[in-house]
Order: sequence, then structure tokens, then C-alpha cells
Amino acid sequence: MAKEGADMTEETQYMIDKHVGKETGSVESPANAKEMRAVMLAGFGGLNKLRVTKKAMPEPQDGEVKIRVKACGLNFLDLMVRQGTIDNPPKTPLVPGFDCCGIVESVGENTTGFEIGDRVMAFVNYNAWAEVVCTPADFVYKMPDEMSFAEAAAFSLNYVAAYMMLFEVANLREGMSVLVHSAGGGVGQAVAQLCSTVPNITVFGIASCFKHAAIKDSVTHLFDRNVDYIQEVKKISPDGVDVVLDCLCGENTGKGLSLLKPLGTYILYGASNMVTGETKSFFSFAKSWWQVEKVKEAMQRIHDRGNIGKLILDFEKSPTPLMANDSTETSEAGEEEEEPEGDNDSKERMPFIH
Repeated sequence: MAKEGADMTEETQYMIDKHVGKETGSVESPANAKEMRAVMLAGFGGLNKLRVTKKAMPEPQDGEVKIRVKACGLNFLDLMVRQGTIDNPPKTPLVPGFDCCGIVESVGENTTGFEIGDRVMAFVNYNAWAEVVCTPADFVYKMPDEMSFAEAAAFSLNYVAAYMMLFEVANLREGMSVLVHSAGGGVGQAVAQLCSTVPNITVFGIASCFKHAAIKDSVTHLFDRNVDYIQEVKKISPDGVDVVLDCLCGENTGKGLSLLKPLGTYILYGASNMVTGETKSFFSFAKSWWQVEKVKEAMQRIHDRGNIGKLILDFEKSPTPLMANDSTETSEAGEEEEEPEGDNDSKERMPFIH
């Protein structure tokens, strides 16, 4: 199921100084490194709070697995963490990220079921946006041989969330109807695909109009989030729907409740309408080794609801030339910041997988 999302590949920019190696000094090879690079959130707020930094490489403790990360996910939850809008936000600085995949480098004492070289996907309590993570073996799972790292990163958090909502909370069964907001997002597409495993399920998808062409075949009925979809749904299903999956909150909660059948199930699993925004923009280059700007744009794309499926930070992709007009950054004050002259030759962008 994740392969469909991984096949929809688009390039988004990545800006980096090609001479960074000369400025930061030599870096140890991964096999001998005592330090690793990670994306650090210095404080809650805008995109400028993200920094690439070096930190001590973790070693597995009792019952843990050490993973060399190949790809990790970027979820709306990460955007909420960055802005500090989650319940009980952790103290900063911190390394964001909750899911990743890669290769087992070592295991701690009393850790069974994994060997060095295993390809795995894992859940972590923060710290996924780093070269290396350590996490309890209970949250690590071997990848199927035919699954790519990008597919694994797209699969884990989204499909677990979708599965739990549909089958453990809503008790989805044959003949039921489901309305899902943000149907073009990672969880929304996971919901649509999992619904297809149960006979005769009607899926009402709500999404931005520009996503419709890409996702129209994944749902039964598709509506623009900016129109009065309540009346359109009631024309098809006058009694309403059995399940509403709401990741938006705000005014959409009232709309969803008005469409719910008696004794139906309403699941509120997000609050993206509560997240404050930055102006849509491109970002100036960063003199750092890793893709901190790519992390930035991925977050911007999630905020603007520009992604179809899940955004993946893929360590395996090669840089491609930056488009000539991708040259400005919007500051938190909303003013565009021009890049220093003469730096155009040193910029590159990295592909993303949707």
C-alpha cells in the first residue's frame, strides 16, 4: 500500500553551500564516527528555529536497537512540536521526529530478534531526524524484503494511526461509510487504502481541489474542502455517515458532527486548523552539511497542505540543480530576504518522496 505513495515522486528544493566541507573541517566516516549530525529544534517558533548540529552518537542500552537511519517521516505532529502547540511540550533544544527506518548497526544487552544488517522500521520518542537513533526493540520491526526505505518511512506512523482509528476505535465493518478530512494527506491516504480491504465501504474524502486528480481513485466520493460539502454528502447519504475522522478541529468539528449518524463514531485526531502559519515561500541556502532547508520546506508544504501523501526525508537521494527562481526566504515578519549575490552556483535541492 505504501508503494502507491512512494511512486508519486516530486522534487523540492534543497539549498546548501557546496564548499561546506572546507568550512566545517573534515568529518569522520560513519564507521568510525563518535559524533553524528542531527536536525535540532533550538526553540519553539518559526522555521528559523531548526538547525543542523553535531551531537554525541547514542549507543544502545539494555533492550535497545541502534539504527543507521536511511529515511524518516515528516508528520503534521512534527509541525505542532516545532510550534509548541502539543500537550506537555518537551523542553528545547530537541531533535524532532517520531518514525524512521534504516539498518541495524548494533544491539544492546538482552536484545533479541535483531541482527546487525537487518533492515528495519522503528518508532522513537523524538530524535528520528538524526543519522543514528536508538530505540527499544519493542518498537522496531523488520521490513519486508521488497519494501524500500522510502516506503517504510511512509508506512509506519500513518498506517498504524489509520488502522487503530478504523478497526480498534470505529470497529469498521462491511457496508459502513467513512468521512475523512485531509484525504490527500498521509493519514488520509492510509485510511482510504485500509478501507478498501473491507467490502462495500463508502469513503467520503474532503481535500483541497488541486489534490483531486491525484487521489480521486482512492475514495468513493471526493469534495473540495472550501465548498459546502455537508449538503453534497447528504444528497448521497441522507442519514449521514457512520464514521468521521477529523484532523482539522475548529469549524470542521461542527460540520462533521452534523453528518454523523446516530450512534456513529467521531474521531478527532488532530488540530491542524489551530496551527499558526508562515507565508508560503522558498528558502535561502544554509551553510550546513545536512538538509536543514529541506526539512524547512517539507514543514512549509505540510502547513500549506501542499503535500499529497506523506513527506519523506530520504538520505539516499542525490542533489539536483536548483530552479533559478527558488531564491528567496520569507522571514517570520513576512518580509522576503534576498540571498547574498554570487551564491547561486553553490545551491542545490534534494528530491522528496510524497
